[in-house]
Amino acid sequence: MKKALSIFMMVVLMLGVLSACGPKRDDAGTKDTGKKEETTAKPEKLIVWEDKDKSGWLKKAAADFEKENGIKIEFKEVEMATKMRDQLRLDGPAGTGPDIVTLPHDQIGQVATEGLIAELKVDKSVTDKFSDSSIAAETYNGKLYGLPKSSETPVLIYNKKLMSEAPKTMDDVYAFSKDFTKDGKYGFLALWDNYYFAHGIIGGMGGYVFKDNNGTLDPKDIGLNNDGAVKGAEYIQKWYKEGLFPKGIIGENGGSAMDGLFQEGKVAAVMNGPWAFQPYADAGKKAGFEIGMAALPTLPNGEHVKTFMGVKGWHVSAYSKNQEWATKFLEFITNDENSKYRFEQTAEVPTNKALLDDPAIKDNEGAKAVAEQSQYATPMPNIPEMGQVWDPMAKSLQTIVTGKTEPKKALDSAVKQIQTNIDSTK
Repeated sequence: MKKALSIFMMVVLMLGVLSACGPKRDDAGTKDTGKKEETTAKPEKLIVWEDKDKSGWLKKAAADFEKENGIKIEFKEVEMATKMRDQLRLDGPAGTGPDIVTLPHDQIGQVATEGLIAELKVDKSVTDKFSDSSIAAETYNGKLYGLPKSSETPVLIYNKKLMSEAPKTMDDVYAFSKDFTKDGKYGFLALWDNYYFAHGIIGGMGGYVFKDNNGTLDPKDIGLNNDGAVKGAEYIQKWYKEGLFPKGIIGENGGSAMDGLFQEGKVAAVMNGPWAFQPYADAGKKAGFEIGMAALPTLPNGEHVKTFMGVKGWHVSAYSKNQEWATKFLEFITNDENSKYRFEQTAEVPTNKALLDDPAIKDNEGAKAVAEQSQYATPMPNIPEMGQVWDPMAKSLQTIVTGKTEPKKALDSAVKQIQTNIDSTK
């Protein structure tokens, strides 16, 4: 009896083991299949956050995408520069956030580190549509986090009444200024005590903020006091030393002072960004002159002015449950056709290579100038350490342009302070 019972129990145990194994394999297969279906399943809608006063163009793009893919696009406006990131921090984890956001590229390092946006997986054929510099701007630590929407960078803006055509070289600008600058009038002005604008000269002469190692910026390698940077600072100092720039355009009020002089017709040309086009054009009409825009003239060393470029991009929220389809929508709205349409509606210049020769941009003087200058520009560093650069460089440049400190000494001091600031934040 005991023997029979023992055999019976063994059989029961074996059947139990087999039955336990069988369903587990089936359940696992079901779960895996379910997961795969979930990641590729078509959502009913995608939620998009666009910048304030910029969403009008999305009505058509959303309708086209829905017609093609059967997915509705729900969009709303959120101010991009400061509120978008903060709102994503709150709504993302709560599950009430968007699938897609738009951000300035210099915020990418921070939001990627915080885990707010997802790395994008797209074909090379997609990234090849855009300028290399704009894709670099959307890349952090060697990973792509966005597709470019538009770019902006300083260009040459000139008074066509005082300057018949845009000069080709800064040597030409210098010669013109030496002859023209007198009686309260100036040949050329720039806010070179402001590092955002001064970088164009410093970078063009060989300086750099952080070393770029194949798409990864190294905050331990700062090139703001190398030989090229010093030469750039010396060139900047020359314009102030020789009285070609008025003392009033130094410091916090420098921008408004320069704008005022140009709008009054007292300056032949300035270095400024596309945000100044409309105000300058409106003032010119009242003062009786027309403005022209062009890429900045080449430097005395033959190199282009290496301005800072700001790129606005589209990003997929890390909290989105529809990242694959959100990425498809990014590819759709940044294709050449939709990028051109967005430009026509917003006047923000896209970075699509194919649009450089499109009449919509080619025949638009301001857009053409920005697009051309963007080819020579460098993306503003998007790593968090960049926040430690602005103040030391501003103070350094102001001592240089006022003649209080020689360029090499001032830049050495700035770099030392930047390194200290970065170390203190670790």
